Amino acid sequence: MPVSWVLAVKYSAKFGNPETTIMSRIGKLPIPVLDKASVTIDGHTIRVEGPKGKLEKTFDRSTNIELSDGVIKVTPADSSRHAKAMFGTVRSIINNMVIGVVEGFKKEIVLKGVGFRAVLTGNVLDLALGYSHPCLLTIPEGITVKIAENTKLTIEGADKHMVGEITATIFNYYPAEPYKGKGVHIVGKYVRRKEGKKSA
Repeated sequence: MPVSWVLAVKYSAKFGNPETTIMSRIGKLPIPVLDKASVTIDGHTIRVEGPKGKLEKTFDRSTNIELSDGVIKVTPADSSRHAKAMFGTVRSIINNMVIGVVEGFKKEIVLKGVGFRAVLTGNVLDLALGYSHPCLLTIPEGITVKIAENTKLTIEGADKHMVGEITATIFNYYPAEPYKGKGVHIVGKYVRRKEGKKSA
């Protein structure tokens, strides 16, 4: 018996037939629609509305999205590898949309450094991070930024992806360095510290 056949038999015995088995455990989980959320599904487009805002996203045809009895279910449209890979991702995105419009998402940032500060003018965030020029960032609609003590920022919004993207953009302006800890710190993110060179 060829080696490939032996491997296929062992794989099927352990994991099931790869042509029929749905691999994602996350994708199988139903998504409960929260009390304050309103969900509308139109083909592959899903719209979610809640007290924190409105979100809309269109997915490709590799998955099927159904709403029944206050529960959203995502299934692969076929047995292709792409469909099996995507339906867990689609389920996670929709779940975050439902949570986001009801509870919202939040990230906190702390600026550490002499002269470091943040000022919000309209929807433009002005960051002074020790460069010869200010770092200007336009805050998109649906995202709110609050500043406390000129160095503590709170980014909030219904869209988890957008909140994370704005946070990452600010962090990349001046990532916290490991020696003195100077730079942009994301609260909850570990920064490995290093010992500086010692003089003889």
